[in-house]
Amino acid sequence: MEEVVVHPLVLLSIVDHFRRVEEDDSENKRVLGVLLGEFRKGRLDVTSSFAVPFEEDENDSSIWFLDHSYLEKMCGMFRRINAKEKIVGWYSTGPKIRTADLDIHSLFTDYHPNPVFVIVDVRPENVGIPTLAYLAENEIRDDGTQKEEKTFVHVPSSIEAFEAEEIGVEHLLRDVKDNTVSTLATQVSEKIHSLQGLEKRLKEIKKYMDHVVAGTLPVNHEILGHLQDAFNLLPNLNMEDYVKAFAVKTNDMMLVVYLSSLIRSVVALHNLISNKAVNKGKERELDAATLAAALPKKEGKEGPESGKEEVEAKDEGDKKK
Repeated sequence: MEEVVVHPLVLLSIVDHFRRVEEDDSENKRVLGVLLGEFRKGRLDVTSSFAVPFEEDENDSSIWFLDHSYLEKMCGMFRRINAKEKIVGWYSTGPKIRTADLDIHSLFTDYHPNPVFVIVDVRPENVGIPTLAYLAENEIRDDGTQKEEKTFVHVPSSIEAFEAEEIGVEHLLRDVKDNTVSTLATQVSEKIHSLQGLEKRLKEIKKYMDHVVAGTLPVNHEILGHLQDAFNLLPNLNMEDYVKAFAVKTNDMMLVVYLSSLIRSVVALHNLISNKAVNKGKERELDAATLAAALPKKEGKEGPESGKEEVEAKDEGDKKK
C-alpha cells in the first residue's frame, strides 16, 4: 500500500460522531468507527465510514469494550447498499496511539487481511492535515530477525475528493466562509497557519533526533533517509544568483509598499487642506452673518455703512498682515 486517501465525507462523518459523543459526555474522550473503501492502483481510497459504540476505562487503557453485534449488523447493511465498498480498517480520534490499539486492530483482521488504522485529529487548534495512517507489521530486531509482536508503521496519507464531493465541499465552505474578511487577510492567515504547521513538524523532528542521540530511541535508517532527502531538496541560499534574486524580489515588494504609503500620505494631506479651506470659508460666512445681525445700519459716510463693509475691511486687514 503506497498511500491512504481520505475523502471529505469521511472527515465530516467522524467529526459529527465526535461532537455527538462529546455533547453526551462531560469528559473529552475518543471515538472509534469503521472505514469503508476500495483499492485503486496501489492506493487505498477511504470513501465512507460509520460509528461503532466503544467504551474504555480512563484509568486503565487495557480495559475496553467494542460492540461486535452492532458492527456485524452494520457490515451486513453496507454490503447490501454498496458491494464495492468493503471494510478496509478503522479510525480513532486519538489524538495519539494508545496501548490497546494493537488489540483493537487485531479484531479487524477478521474483516480485512491487512486493515489500516487512521487517527483523525478533530481538535481545531491544530494546523495541517488532520489524518495519520498506520499499518501493523512485525517488529524487526537489530540483528534482522522478526519478533512475534507487531507495531504500527506510518503510511503516507492525503485528503482528496471526487468531482461530486468537491462541489459539495465548495458549497459548504461558501456557507461557512466569513465574507467580512478580505482576501488579503485570508491569504495572510493561510500563510501563518502554514508556517505554524511547518514549525510544529520541525520541532517533532528535533525532538526525535534528540531522543536518538540520547539513546532513548533506536536508530531508524528509513526515517534518517527521508530526513536526508528532505535536506537535499533545500536550495543553497549562499549562491550569488539566489541572493541576487531574493534581493531584487524584496526590493520590488518594498518599492510597492513605499509607493502605496507615499500615495496614502499625499491623499491624506490633500484631504486635510481641502477640509481646512472648507471650514475657513464656513467660518467667514458665519462671522459675516453674526456681524450683520448685531450691528445696526448707520446713515452718512462716517464709518462703514453696514456690517458687510466692516467684514470686508477686516478681511483686507488680515490680508495685509
